[in-house]
Amino acid sequence: MKNIETLMKKATELKAEGLVEGQISEELNVSSETVTWLLTHAEKTSTAPGPKDISVDWSMIGKSAFRLSHISQALSDILYETLDVTECGVDVVVGIALSGLPLASMVASDLAAELAVYTPSKQMLTQGGKKARGNLSSNFSDVKDKECIIIDDVVTSGRTLEETVEYLDEHGAKINAIAVLIDKKGTDEIAGVPVVSLLKVIRVN
Repeated sequence: MKNIETLMKKATELKAEGLVEGQISEELNVSSETVTWLLTHAEKTSTAPGPKDISVDWSMIGKSAFRLSHISQALSDILYETLDVTECGVDVVVGIALSGLPLASMVASDLAAELAVYTPSKQMLTQGGKKARGNLSSNFSDVKDKECIIIDDVVTSGRTLEETVEYLDEHGAKINAIAVLIDKKGTDEIAGVPVVSLLKVIRVN
């Protein structure tokens, strides 16, 4: 994305295609609050200043399996180091849909672990005003009584990862680490679980 106008246009296009705000935030790698601002500002219904957020475009990695495999190996290397320090293991790698899945699949292969897929609530379409709830896909590994690590692409507010940790904890998993490409929150832990990243963005203002 080159500028804010491009982000507004893309957010509007995604909304017109039927995506909900959580799905748009996933596509643009920005917070849900930023998506709301982009949409209302594009429609000229808001004069509020833009939220303090950073849009992350990692499509040059995502469109190449070769590049993805090397980035995944770097994540796996960091995880080996983290798990060695904490003397923990890994039975299952949990990928967060959608953008965390390619990375999780390759990390699971590197770590000789099973693969689970979690779809967060922000990806769910709601009916009748009901609150959406995330879930694990039954087509992949179960997490009960297993040591798990979570893989996603970008941490923005951390809410999706907090939700994932809570869900896995409720379903009997032991969560040993979270690994992401880019941490925009600049945190060392989420919901008590250590976070490792290839890049950490820290605001100085």
